[in-house]
This record gives sequence, C-alpha cells and structure tokens, in this order.
Amino acid sequence: KSSWIDLLDKIKIPLLFVLFIWSVEIYEEVAGVYLGRYGIYPREMGGLKGILFSPMLHNDWEHIFSNSAPLLVLGSVMMLFYKRVAVVSFVIIYLLSGFSVWLFARPAYHIGASGVVYGLISWMLWTGLLRRNVKSIVLALCTVVMYAGYEQGLLPNEEGVSWESHLSGTIVGIFTAFLFKNTIEIDEVKPDPWVDEDNTKVLYLQRDIFEKTKAQRIQETMEAEKQRLQDLAEIQRLRNLMGGDMGKA
Repeated sequence: KSSWIDLLDKIKIPLLFVLFIWSVEIYEEVAGVYLGRYGIYPREMGGLKGILFSPMLHNDWEHIFSNSAPLLVLGSVMMLFYKRVAVVSFVIIYLLSGFSVWLFARPAYHIGASGVVYGLISWMLWTGLLRRNVKSIVLALCTVVMYAGYEQGLLPNEEGVSWESHLSGTIVGIFTAFLFKNTIEIDEVKPDPWVDEDNTKVLYLQRDIFEKTKAQRIQETMEAEKQRLQDLAEIQRLRNLMGGDMGKA
C-alpha cells in the first residue's frame, strides 16, 4: 500500500493535471458552456491568457482522450526517471510552447494540450540522444515505438488542427532537452573503476591512455619534451653559474 502511495506522490503533477482537464471538460458539458475564448489568440494581448489556459481546454471528448494518455504516461515517466529536471522541464514546455504559438501561429483560437504532448515526446526522444546512457536510450526507443506516426501532426494536413502547437511543442521539447542534457540523475553517475585500486602499483601506461585521441597524445608528448628541454637548460645554467663562481674564488 505504501508503495502505491509513494508512486502516486511521484506522479502527482501529471496525474492532477489530467484530472483537472477532465474536470474542465465535464464542466463545459454539464453547464453547456464553451471556454474556447480562453485559448491562445496569436499576437493579441487578450490572447496571452491562453498560454496558461489553452492546454486545459479541448474541443470534444475525442480531443481530450487523444491527449490524456500521452500526458499521463510521458509525464509520469519524466517524473519517475528524471527527478532533477522533471518539474522545471514540464513547466518550460508548457509555457514556452504556448508562447511560441502566440508569436507565430495563425490568427485563430488555439486550444488543447497537444503542444505539451509533442513537447514531452520530443523531450524524451532527444534526452536519450543527448545523454546516451542505457536508461535514456531505452526510454527514447519506447517513446518512438509508442508514438510513431505523431510526426504527421507537424504539417498542416488536417483542417481545424493546430499544427503550429505541435511544431512549437516539438521545438521547445528539443530545446529543453538540450538545456538540461548535462544535469545528470543519481542513477546515471558512472562509478570510478579505479576507486579501490592499489595506488602503489607501477603503471606503465596512463589509465586514460586509450580514452585520448591521437592529437591529444601527440600534444602531451610535445609538452613533456618541451618541459624536459627546459629542465636540461636550467641544469646547464646552474652548472655554468657554479663553474663561474668557482673560477672567481
């Protein structure tokens, strides 16, 4: 029981968000109102409020169904496996994708969480490509398999669909993945293979010799030779100085 409570606590942000957008849709249905005017209307000051409200609004049940599952699945994966960057990444994708729609989209009301969904998909994919560890690559491959075909939504091939939201979310997701690519999770830290090694051993080659490029090894050899010549010159200078002093005595 406690494990379930712990799991729900970890994924509470995407879970509560999905529950909230369903509550809004149910309210619209029961009250007989349409809240589309709270969506994003590009390049109009009154449309700025849609950056916050647009992902909470949907046209119909089919629209909200198509967004709910990926929001919950990808949002939960993000919260479980990328704890250090999950919340801030989600917020950036949410706000910046909406702002991009306000800047560049067609003059019409844009509603729905599909921009956030596309942002999460591209974030998951590019995080795997940029971090290149086993966990991130596996999650990226799972995302590709689960959401293959979503790339068709990046083009204006269906009337009434905000392809601008999809494209904006995708670009913002890539940007956010790149922004946090060096923020390593605890389980991604590579252990030091030499931490328990006996330091008294004589090493004939440097430990990282095979990790260096040929150019790096040549540069280090040149620097070592330069240092050796400087040391020989200094020894010769001291010998000459001592010889001169002895002659004067």
